[in-house]
Amino acid sequence: MGNDSKFDAIVIGAGHAGTEAALAIARCGYQVALLTMDKNSVCRMSCNPAIGGLAKGHIVREIDALGGEMGLATDATGIQFRMLNKSKGPAVWAPRAQADKVRYSAYMKAVVESEKNILLVEDEATELLVSGGKAVGVRTKKEKEYLGKIIIVSTGTFMQGLIHIGEMNYPGGRRDEPPSVGLSDSLKKHGLEVIRFKTGTPCRIKKGSIDFTKCEELFGDPDPEPFSYRTREFHVKQYSCWLTYTNEKTHDIIRKNLHRSPLYAGRIIGIGPRYCPSIEDKVVKFADKKRHQIYLEPEGIDTDEIYANGLPTSLPSDVQLEFVHTIQGLENAEVAKFGYAIEYDCMPPTQLKQTLETKTIENLFLAGQVNCTSGYEEAAAQGIYAAFNSICKFKAKEPFILDRSEAYIAVLIDDLITKGTNEPYRMFTSRAEFRLLLRQDNADERLMKYGYEFGLIKKEIYEKMLENKSKAEKLIEDLKSIKSENISLDKWLKRPEMTIESIPSGNLDFNVYSNDILRKVEWDMKYEGYIKRQEMEVSKFKKLEKRKLPEDIDYSKIKGLRREAREKLTGIRPASIGHAARIPGMTNCDISLILVYCKKSL
Repeated sequence: MGNDSKFDAIVIGAGHAGTEAALAIARCGYQVALLTMDKNSVCRMSCNPAIGGLAKGHIVREIDALGGEMGLATDATGIQFRMLNKSKGPAVWAPRAQADKVRYSAYMKAVVESEKNILLVEDEATELLVSGGKAVGVRTKKEKEYLGKIIIVSTGTFMQGLIHIGEMNYPGGRRDEPPSVGLSDSLKKHGLEVIRFKTGTPCRIKKGSIDFTKCEELFGDPDPEPFSYRTREFHVKQYSCWLTYTNEKTHDIIRKNLHRSPLYAGRIIGIGPRYCPSIEDKVVKFADKKRHQIYLEPEGIDTDEIYANGLPTSLPSDVQLEFVHTIQGLENAEVAKFGYAIEYDCMPPTQLKQTLETKTIENLFLAGQVNCTSGYEEAAAQGIYAAFNSICKFKAKEPFILDRSEAYIAVLIDDLITKGTNEPYRMFTSRAEFRLLLRQDNADERLMKYGYEFGLIKKEIYEKMLENKSKAEKLIEDLKSIKSENISLDKWLKRPEMTIESIPSGNLDFNVYSNDILRKVEWDMKYEGYIKRQEMEVSKFKKLEKRKLPEDIDYSKIKGLRREAREKLTGIRPASIGHAARIPGMTNCDISLILVYCKKSL
C-alpha cells in the first residue's frame, strides 16, 4: 500500500460504523488505515447478535442498496430470519435476523483483510493531529503517527469507557476489553463538546441449564427472505428462539436491591436509552406491569450461550442470579456472563454538518455511537454516509446529502444534526414522516443509483433492479387498462379482501413475475391514494429544501428574530429554509423573518 504512515483516510474503530466506512472508501480506490485495539474484534456484536427489526431492518436494506456489507454479512451468518409486523401495513414490515455473533465478526474481518486498500492496524488512537483548522492525522498509544486527508472517528462505547456491575466498576470499552483513553480529551482540547451516555447488556445463560418446555418456542419464517439485494444463493438452517416472562417475585427481588444498583445509587451519571431500559428501570417506571417479556435468543451455532433479551441490568451478580432463578424455565439456569452497564464519552451531533463532518475541524468526521446513537444498524448507516462524503471531498464534488423523503438514513442524520438528542438515539418508523414511501422492499429503487454511481454496486445488479422496476410499472399499467366485469383490475385489487393472486387475471399471466414484484405492485396499488398524498407532501418539502441558506449568514443582523432562535440558528447553521424550520423551537414568525432578510440581503 505504499507509505504505511500516509493514507487517504484514517478510520478509528473497527466496529459497524468504522468497518462500513473503511470498506466503502477502500472499494472506491482510496487507501485506508483502519485502527482497532484488537484485530479479532472487527464488527463484534457486544450486545444482541441480531440485525434489523423495526425501522432498523429498513436501514440495513438501505445500506445494502448503497453498496454496504451489513446485509451480505447477515445473510451469510444468520441463524433465524423473520419479517416482523406482517399483520400490519407494508410501511412497517421489517426484516430481522438472529446472527451467529462469532461467524458475523469473522466474516467481516475476512472481508476487511481481503480488501487490498485497507491496512488493519492493531493500535489505539490517543491524539488527534490538527493543522490550520484541519484534521491531518492521529498519534497512537504505540507512539506512531498516521497521517490522512480524512479522519473518521467511530469509537463506539470505548472512549473513557467505565463498566458497572453492582458496587463494582472498572475501566472497559466492552466486556473484557480495555477502554480508549486520551482521544476524547484530545477532541475536547480541539474545541469539541463531549458528554456522557450509558448503555447496558443482559446476562448470558448456558443453554443446557434452561428448561425450554416451560417457554414458548419462536420459529423463523418458513420462507425466509435475505437482507441483501445482492444475495443470490440463500439457504439457511433456522434455529429457534424462546419466550418467557418475569413475574412479581422477580420484581420484588429487584425492588429490594435497588440500593445496590449503580444507576439508582447515583454512581452512573451517563444518560441511558429510553427504548432499551434496564430491567431495574422497567420495574420502577412500569410498576403496574405484572410481567415483562424475556426473549431467549441463541448467540450462535457453536456456543452454548443464550442472550436474555429484555434483562439488561447492572445489579450485582448475586442479585442477577437470584432474580433469574424466579423466571419460568430459568429456575436452574447457569449464568455464563453477567449483565453490566457501561458509561462512555460521546459527542452531541449538533456539532456536525449534514455530511457528518465536524463544523469546527475540517476533514474530521464522526460516525456511529460516538454521535449519541444506539444500535449496529444506525452505526453502520453513519459509517457509509461519512464514507460517501469523504469520497466527495477527495473528488472535490458536491457533498452527498440524502433528504428525509429518500431514506431512513436521512431521517437519522437529519434528526441528529438538527434536533440533537439527550439520550441514545434509536430509529423507529414513527420518526419518518414519509414512511409509506420508505418501505423496506423499495430501498433498491430509492438508493441503488447512488451505490452504482459511487462504484459500490455492480452494473448487472443495478440493471436488474431497473429491469424489475420496469416490469412492475408495466404490470401496473396493465392492471389499470384491463377490465373484468367492467371494473379495471387495479380497482379489484384495492378491495381489502383481494390479493394480486386472487383478482380476475384477464389475459395477464402473473406467473411470469417474481413474488417481490407482485407484492410491490399490490402494495403500490392498495395504497395508491395515500402514496400520492405523501408525494404531494414531499413536493412541498423539497421546495423548502431547495431554498438554501449561506453558511456564513449573520443571524444577529435579522431584526425581530428571537434570541432563542438566533442562538439555535447560529449553532446549527441550517443548510436550507426547510432545515431551519425543523430546528426545535423555531416558529413560523422566525422562518418568515429569515425569508424576508434573505430576499433583501442575499
